[in-house]
Amino acid sequence: MQKWIDIPPVWLAAFAAIAWWQSAYHPMGLGFGGAWADFAGGLLVGGGLVLVALAFAEFRRHKTTVIPHQEADRLIQTGIFRRSRNPIYLADVLILAGLILRWNAVLSLPLVPILLWVLETRFVIPEEDRLRRKFRAEFARYCQKTRRWV
Repeated sequence: MQKWIDIPPVWLAAFAAIAWWQSAYHPMGLGFGGAWADFAGGLLVGGGLVLVALAFAEFRRHKTTVIPHQEADRLIQTGIFRRSRNPIYLADVLILAGLILRWNAVLSLPLVPILLWVLETRFVIPEEDRLRRKFRAEFARYCQKTRRWV
């Protein structure tokens, strides 16, 4: 049961809830400055959703799991995975940053690097260790040509 709770969308939802709560109940008179923040926030959220859709399409095309903590059947190096080894985690960070901008949650900005740290330590590093053990030289070549984030 705990592994189903310890998944990135739950972490994203928790951090987003904290940001929303902060903006609704403790704005402290701070703001990003209107329409540009709404626009930039919308771009970040939209970009994150596009990354998720592109990554899910690749997982489906290659018939391997998208669920963290499970062993992958294949090493995906096509589509969006040519640009980033972790497009879904990158999307989570972009979505949180976009929501913070849209909600004027200035005091919640530190949540962005904290979410990045949580995703990297709880998911990225363990997943890469599993891929490294299973795909060895192929994964090493993939790491040389594709960055972890962008």
